[in-house]
Parts: sequence; structure tokens; C-alpha cells
Amino acid sequence: QAQLVESGGGLVQPGGSLRLSCSASGFTFRAYDMSWVRQAPGKGLEWVSDISWGGGVTAYADSVKGRFTISRDDAKNTLHLQMNSLKPEDTAVYYCKRRIDALRGQGTQVTVSS
Repeated sequence: QAQLVESGGGLVQPGGSLRLSCSASGFTFRAYDMSWVRQAPGKGLEWVSDISWGGGVTAYADSVKGRFTISRDDAKNTLHLQMNSLKPEDTAVYYCKRRIDALRGQGTQVTVSS
């Protein structure tokens, strides 16, 4: 069945970088717009970024614009999120998901702290 598995999270100091990956299986990955969302402790889900099928169109939340970059490798069925200049307020569980429906992975924890 359709599945998404995130990886790449961890503990990083403010100003540092991380690259998240999401491996897709069980569906035609290249045909779907994909998203990253996050959930900070005690808060609801927050949209972070979208990328269109084919990768030609991207969008970012104002809170991450200029610091995060979404990309996809359709040959490897993989979605990425490059996160630079990380701030403590970026601390959250990050999920990749299909933009059109509720399919998402189990999440990967990102903690930004000194």
C-alpha cells in the first residue's frame, strides 16, 4: 500500500542545517504534488512547503521562506527538505504528505537548541 517514510531529523544548534528526506512507495510518486508539514509541541499541524508534480512550482510558509528549500527526485521516489539557518521555533515533528489527501509518514523529530 501507499507509504511515506521520513528521515534526517535530529538535534541541531541554532543557525545550523538539516536535510530531511521522505521515501515514497506503493503509489506513482511522480504524479503527485507533495508537501511538508510540521507539528510543534502542544500545537496543531502547520503547513511548511509544497512542490508540484514535476517540481516546477514550489511554495513556502512565510516563517520558512528563504531558509528552507523543498525538492524532489522522481527517479528515486524521494522528497527532500533542506533546512538552513534553523531557529528554536523550527523545533517540531516534520511530516511529508501527499498534498491532495491525508497520506503522510510517521514523522521525524527536529530539535533546534543550544
